[in-house]
Amino acid sequence: MRLLTVFLIGMVTLSACSPFSKVLKSNDYDYKLRVADKYYADKDYNHAQQLFEELFRVFKGSEHFEDIYYKFAYCAYYLKDYANAENLFKGFVEVFPNSTKAEEMDYMRAYTFYKQSPKVELDQTNTTKTIGFMQAFINTHPGSTKIKEASEIIDKCRAKLELKDYSSAELYFNLGYFKAAGVACNSLMNSYPDSEKSDVYKLLVIKAYYEYALVSVEEKKEDRFGQVVTQCNEFVDRFPDSKLTKTVQEYLNLSQTNIKLVKNEQVKKTS
Repeated sequence: MRLLTVFLIGMVTLSACSPFSKVLKSNDYDYKLRVADKYYADKDYNHAQQLFEELFRVFKGSEHFEDIYYKFAYCAYYLKDYANAENLFKGFVEVFPNSTKAEEMDYMRAYTFYKQSPKVELDQTNTTKTIGFMQAFINTHPGSTKIKEASEIIDKCRAKLELKDYSSAELYFNLGYFKAAGVACNSLMNSYPDSEKSDVYKLLVIKAYYEYALVSVEEKKEDRFGQVVTQCNEFVDRFPDSKLTKTVQEYLNLSQTNIKLVKNEQVKKTS
């Protein structure tokens, strides 16, 4: 126990005497700035950030302030503190709107939301924000060299949101909420009318409507199987070359057969 205590005291003493500790205690702010820049250049963002945080207040309004602000923002970004980085990138543009680095900072602000975009199954608020901020960047800086990259990120985010919506529709279907699945998939098709997977989404609509018709009360079945037939015909008209046409035809035949069965039962009851 005594050995452990001696060891801990030794560690604290060494820490207090470390080169970084001496820098922190210094009142020579020009010296601190040179050291902070050195840490930043060496990619030691943790130590650089601690120094820039103090220097941020000391040099506010000076000729060094813009560079300190710039590096301080990037320290947060490189340390993956994206929420703080976003706020600093935003602040930089507000404080230095005419800076040659303002465009870069504007882009990085949008990019921090992209870095916070989570897995598909989680909440996609930051993905939606990425699209909005990247589009705003494109509109604000039409001649930027970052336009292509920003557009590609928007496409990736839209694809993620599309997959999220489809996964939700599939989940409804798998849980047996067939009406909700059909509504969700129709909404998905309206949101992404040019999607390469539109035929897949339409097929899920057909499957959902068919299953919903199967579990419906007798007096509703004819109408609901009729809706399946309508959906199948729409599929054939819209996707004549789809590889899913054979499956759609099977649902069409099944639905038409069920309509006949329902009508036959109705005739029996009235005769």
